[in-house]
Order: sequence, then structure tokens, then C-alpha cells
Amino acid sequence: MDHSPALMTDMYEYTMLDACLRDGTANRKCVFEVYTRHLPEGRRYGVVAGVGRILDALEHFHLDDEDLKFLSDRNVVSPETIKWLENLHFSGSIKGYREGEMFFPNSPILQVEGTFGECTLLETLVLSILNYDSAVASAASRMVSAAKDRPCMDMGGRRTNEWAAVAAARAAVVGGFKGTANLLAAQMYGLKAIGTAAHCFTLVHDSERDAFTSQINALGRNTTLLVDTYNIEEAVKTAVAVAGPELGGVRIDSGDLASLAQRVRNQLDALGATNTKITVTNDLDEYALAALQSAPVDSYGVGTMLVTGSGAPTCAMVYKLTERENSNGVMQPVAKKSKDKASVPGRKLAYRSYEYGLADCEHVVSGSEDQLAAYQPKDGWKDLLVDYVDHGEINKQYQGHDAIVAAHEYRAQALAELPVTAQSLMKGEPVINTEITVL
Repeated sequence: MDHSPALMTDMYEYTMLDACLRDGTANRKCVFEVYTRHLPEGRRYGVVAGVGRILDALEHFHLDDEDLKFLSDRNVVSPETIKWLENLHFSGSIKGYREGEMFFPNSPILQVEGTFGECTLLETLVLSILNYDSAVASAASRMVSAAKDRPCMDMGGRRTNEWAAVAAARAAVVGGFKGTANLLAAQMYGLKAIGTAAHCFTLVHDSERDAFTSQINALGRNTTLLVDTYNIEEAVKTAVAVAGPELGGVRIDSGDLASLAQRVRNQLDALGATNTKITVTNDLDEYALAALQSAPVDSYGVGTMLVTGSGAPTCAMVYKLTERENSNGVMQPVAKKSKDKASVPGRKLAYRSYEYGLADCEHVVSGSEDQLAAYQPKDGWKDLLVDYVDHGEINKQYQGHDAIVAAHEYRAQALAELPVTAQSLMKGEPVINTEITVL
């Protein structure tokens, strides 16, 4: 789909730009911050995902003649603003939490610095990516914890918008999943692709034996056969008869998955297929995965609950102005005082402190650029911010396949540094507190 990320905005971002260009404030230096006031109810932590997609979008964040004509024809902005937009390219700086990092209420997940005109146009794009991708990664992380050492695979493409499915596949891998059924996501991001056959493949053949024979002839004995179209016991018997004991795997997609997996495991072993793996699917979430821990299951395919954030499809992140250049050219902290929506003024530093190797507190420090440059964190505090963009130059190490692999590995490390209660599925407060210091 050919489109400009610069139009993935709410209209008021352009009308604000238009007004600010008229009154002379559009070029004021500003700092915007992305954070969430609270985690989804009962969640202990969140996982950052989507920053790499934001960087990808920034590379194409400009408007072509057709886009400019659209804005002009709709009278969204004035002709003078159209002229300004002809040269639109983000030239500011961005720093924030790494993909795969844990976040908590008031964590400064992303800080965007530049002119007001540039920064305000990014709001909707940044929030739509971070809110969704982080919701999926957070759900995926909970599922991976519940699954223990058994791999989880994304099968949610048919349960969400077609482009959200691609984003969800990427975010799921950041959150700990091992692969996806979505081929476009696999192509775009170099992810492992998985998939064999659905029930319709069995139904189109004259018999289940014919279907299994066809699949094995096409994909080899190491394939995974779907065994619950008719009768599972008969299907397993037929599968081993056709493929032999070298059969790669079977998939169960319905019924009492724990008891069925146990029966199928015993049956496979009795038939000599002791190395044949068992995959289960069917509306799984982290609670279902936890309930299957004692069942002889080798891997899981997760769909609906993954791509919907397992009941929390957004992280409620916001994008707020925290510092701006005043009429005298001096940077000045600013904040909302709205009821229940007050913000913390100033740009931020973020650290995590540890005791006996476990995280015990998130430390957010707010102040002027000079104050933060002089700030000395305590020994052992981990700096949580990395530089993503420096005056328009994107740090390429946070894009592409290698960045996703790094985020996948980092999530596991960061989660292991939290108290073990972070992995509890019981509802509770964030596993560590956030302390805010205003210098």
C-alpha cells in the first residue's frame, strides 16, 4: 500500500501547525514525551515494542504532490503551510526505552525533540504504533512466561486488521514469540514462518488418509498434521500409518486440550512415534497456557488473544509537551494541570536501581538540559534511555531483523531482572514503583 506516514495523523495536528506558522511559534524548540499514566488493570509490567517501526516510518515522513494537493483541496491548511510542507523531513532527535524493555506508569518511554511544527505532526503516528505494538508485546510476554520453555507462535492474522496483523507478528516476537504464520511479516522483518494445513484441506479430500498422504508427499514426513477434523484417535493412528514414526508433529485445535494432549502423547508413544511433537491451538491466552503446563504439549499457536493484547489492546500512552522555547528563546518546562491528567514538566532521564540483582525501583529525573547533563545517578543504576535519532540521523542498529532479534533477547533479560512476582498472572500493582524527582 503506497501511502505517506505523514498523513497518518489527526487533522488537528495540521491545523495546529497552520496556526503556529502564522503566529511564529511553529519553529520553537520543544520536547514531547510518550508515557502511560497507568498499566492495564492488574498488570505488573509492560513491554516496549514498535520503536523500530517508528524509525522505518520516519524515513518516509514527507508529503508528495498528491498529498499536498489533498491538504490544499480540503482547505486543511493555508497555501503558506503547503509551501512549508514541501520540504517536510523530521530533523529532530529521539531517545527512549529500548524495544523489549520493561515499562511502568510514568516511564518516559520516548522523548521527541525538535521544532513544534515537526514534533506535533508525529503524535498520532507515534502513539498508534507504540500503543498497539506494546500491548501485543506485553501480552506475548505474559504468554511466554506461562508457556515456560515451550515456544509460542503467532497465528492471529485472521483476527485483526490486515496491517495490524503484520505489526502484531513483529511485536509478538519482541515479546518472546518464536515465529508467525503471517508471510508478509516474515518477509518484511525476516521472521520465522510457520504453517501447514487447515481443516478445509482434510475436508476437500475423499478421506483423511488421502489428505495426510497428500500433505506428506508435498511437505515431507517432518510436517505437522491436523488431527481433530473427525476423530482424533483414528486420525493419529492414520497419521503414523502414513508417515511412519518419523512424523514431525500433530496439531490439536479443539476440545479439552490438556486431556487430549495426554491421550495423544500416550498413543503416539505406543505407536512408536516417540519424537513426534504436539502443537495445540484454539483461543489460547496466558491463563490457558498456564493451565497446560503439566500437559505433554511441545508448542502453542496463539491468535485472537495475542493480537487483541489479551484484553488490553492499548497501553493508554499519551504524547505530551514537557518543555518548550519561550518568547525570549529560553527553554522552559511546561505541564498540564488538568484533573487526573496532570503531567510532569521538563525533559527526563530514566534509571532502574537494583538490590541483590533484582530491580527495586524506576527512577525518573526531570529538569533542564543543563541540570540533567550534570546529574549523577547512584552506583549500579541502569540508564534506560538510548539514542534513536540524532538531528534527523536515524541509528540503523534499531531497525530491521537484527534489531528484532536483539529486542527479543533483551526482553527475556529485562524480565529476569524483575522480582518473580512480575510473572504472576494474578492481578496486582506494578512490580516496582516509579519515583519521580524534579530538579
